[in-house]
Amino acid sequence: MSPEYPSADRFMKGLDLSHVFYEEAVKPLLESEFPNLVYSAGHLGSGSDVLGFDTEQSMDHDWGPKVLIFLGEKNYDKYHESLDSFLGHNLPTEIRGFPINFGYHDDGTIVMQLSDDRPLNHRAEIVTIRDFFERYLTVNPLEKMNPIDWVVLPEQRLQSIVSGRIFHDGLEKLQSILGKLSYYPNDVWLYLLSTQWRRIAQEEAFMGRCGQVGDELGSRVVGSRLVYDIMKLCFLMEKQYAPYIKWFGTAFSQLRIAGVLTPILERVFEATSWREREKRLTEAYEVVVGMHNDLGITKPMETKVSNFHNRPFLIIQADKFADAIYETIQDEKVLSLPKFLGGVDQFVNSTDVLSKPKRYPKLRNMFENDKVTS
Repeated sequence: MSPEYPSADRFMKGLDLSHVFYEEAVKPLLESEFPNLVYSAGHLGSGSDVLGFDTEQSMDHDWGPKVLIFLGEKNYDKYHESLDSFLGHNLPTEIRGFPINFGYHDDGTIVMQLSDDRPLNHRAEIVTIRDFFERYLTVNPLEKMNPIDWVVLPEQRLQSIVSGRIFHDGLEKLQSILGKLSYYPNDVWLYLLSTQWRRIAQEEAFMGRCGQVGDELGSRVVGSRLVYDIMKLCFLMEKQYAPYIKWFGTAFSQLRIAGVLTPILERVFEATSWREREKRLTEAYEVVVGMHNDLGITKPMETKVSNFHNRPFLIIQADKFADAIYETIQDEKVLSLPKFLGGVDQFVNSTDVLSKPKRYPKLRNMFENDKVTS
């Protein structure tokens, strides 16, 4: 099928388009046909548009006017079928020049497709709060969340909720949910932060060791892994969820520290010897230690690098940071988590795990069955 979506010169940000779709098309129909219906509406969940990173290229699939209409449990049973049918038969075919109907590419992805046929295959999805969040996150944020609930949720999933936009909150629940999910509880944050320092500790001496034996490729690989872990550490220290890898660098550029740290990290990649690479990593370590000390969560830590035992490799002694942060955790439920295992993003990088909520319960079982180890 040939995609039928507007040309790039008619692009607008997807969140803005969805908001217009709600205000100019969906809302008037609801007010006229279901004037007493109590509902909430917004656009949150998967998609580059929710993160605000969509561009003209994004228009070729899984992009377009979308809105989630949240109903209460009783009203969902009563109205969802009639409401979906009513919208399909009465929504306009376009909004601001963008088709409201969707078709499919051969690979199954959706694409905007002009159509006069009724009902339209629209993306005004009718859900309940419980069903949506249990499907998308496998937890119901209206209920109390424990530390395991938090650490098994990929950051990219949490970010795609809190980056979304609420258009209307007649149920008076969505705003509080987004507030609750805005970032980790303090002791969970400390647990993840200590684990991130631990990740750096486990490999910070290997970049130089690879270089010392003439393994320049291995040295570059370890150096790149350390750059990634430093960047991830910065997200944690600025209390910002990190997105999946496609938008990792883009989101990093929006952090407060990015202006200082990005040129340093780029020089790590440009280095042609492990000694030069070590020098640039040293500069990066000293920046992030300054960030750590500014947090005030431990006593001030040494900002200068030193040798790895008696070997000629300069490291920041990241284990000391991991231990110092871990010692500040007070919540017994957090302390019962496997020490330095961290959140799912810190020990899994498989897309087929992180993007598949059906697999999250298996991760939960792992945490529940594992005991604290030192």
